[in-house]
Amino acid sequence: MALVDGIFFDTSLLIAGLIELEHPNVPAQRVIDALTEGRLGRCQTAWHCCLEFYSVSTRLPVEFRLDPVEALRLIEEEILPRVDVVGLPDAFRLPFLRAAAQDGVIGGRVYDLHIAETARVAGAELVLTENRRHFSSLLRHGIRVQTAAEFLEELEAPDAAAGRAATDDTEQP
Repeated sequence: MALVDGIFFDTSLLIAGLIELEHPNVPAQRVIDALTEGRLGRCQTAWHCCLEFYSVSTRLPVEFRLDPVEALRLIEEEILPRVDVVGLPDAFRLPFLRAAAQDGVIGGRVYDLHIAETARVAGAELVLTENRRHFSSLLRHGIRVQTAAEFLEELEAPDAAAGRAATDDTEQP
């Protein structure tokens, strides 16, 4: 797996990658493993994603729910040391909210839009999320949006092709 920069993690990727759920998300877990093993460049997430991680993980169904201390431990030990936590700078906050109102954004959709804007302003080149359509607004800014499975498929494809090319070269007479 090659070193990749400019990756921004959405909450859904952090949840799926760090918490054992009924149906494990193996691609998300593999992305977190790659991060932990240092195979990804320095990645980013939003402070809002850390708050959502805490909120969601402590209100999951009882069999998967984390105790608040365990949720905090995962944030402190697995997220904060491995990713840069960014926020929307002050100068962008009111213009963001004005644009959301102008676009008719209602309810909780404003939170994903806020995370998307934070990623954009922070210079993300790729947002990894398990809720791809929530971040489609980034596409018009040239920021790619992928699920963990899509990211791994793309990331591993060049490695597989390079391995085949090396094998082909050694088999030549």
